[in-house]
Amino acid sequence: MNAPVVVGVDGSDSALEAVRWAANEAERRRVSLRIVHAYGLPVGYLPGFVDWHALHEALVAQGRSWLGRARDVAAEAAPGLAAEVVEVKAGAGPTLVEESAHAVLIVLGTRGLGGFTGLVIGSTAVELAAHARCPVVIVRGAGSGTGPVVVGVDGTPVGEDAIAFAFVEASARGTSLVAVHTWTDLVLEAALAGGAAALDFAPLVQRAEEVLRERLAGWQEKYPDVPVSRHVSRERAARALLRHAEHAQLVVVGTRGRGGFRGLLLGSTSQHLLHHAPCPVAVVPTVDRGGA
Repeated sequence: MNAPVVVGVDGSDSALEAVRWAANEAERRRVSLRIVHAYGLPVGYLPGFVDWHALHEALVAQGRSWLGRARDVAAEAAPGLAAEVVEVKAGAGPTLVEESAHAVLIVLGTRGLGGFTGLVIGSTAVELAAHARCPVVIVRGAGSGTGPVVVGVDGTPVGEDAIAFAFVEASARGTSLVAVHTWTDLVLEAALAGGAAALDFAPLVQRAEEVLRERLAGWQEKYPDVPVSRHVSRERAARALLRHAEHAQLVVVGTRGRGGFRGLLLGSTSQHLLHHAPCPVAVVPTVDRGGA
């Protein structure tokens, strides 16, 4: 219950936006903020080409300057919030994965410098997403302060954690929840299996609506204070989520799924969301519970 919100910083403007968002989130959750900077010495230089001691000292000084600025930004965003700064001589991916074991949330910006370069789009993001043990929020834009929380529902037990996280966030923020389910893949699979006659959309629409209703039923009972609107559409997952995210505070997705959200984190859908979402995107680690 006392786990902190952790934010990764690297001196970039994007990271400072993430600090502001993380500070507000920590204040709302009534937990502390942990501001982390990871750095590593470059590799590949010939012996004698670089003064490693001087380089190390410069990196440390630079990192502490960035951490100081980040702490000031956090104090401006949430006066009185307990915040600590941490510098780690290690890779960004392993550092944040380790931090996730003791955090309630990991927060990152969309672009970076220094130790977090390419964090969202590159291999470090893949590593973090695959191994993080708490939700990861990528801060894109400010989002709507009064808009809903949007959640992508893949229709399988694997997506339960994302749904749970979305309901908790909507309830805590005093806002509504928009649940989005797409079924493009189901249409293609039906067409391949049964030919043209299988493209009768009515039963597919009905089944998709039933799946979405079933996945939300228990959570709606648990959070009666959260108004829920359900949206089923025959289109690509990224397009549907981006449309509903236009006026949202937060978009929530799981790390893996089936149907319209297959390969969400590592495939084209996640890339599209991380590049184009107009609001923060939360990626929630999922547990394959098997069965229904």
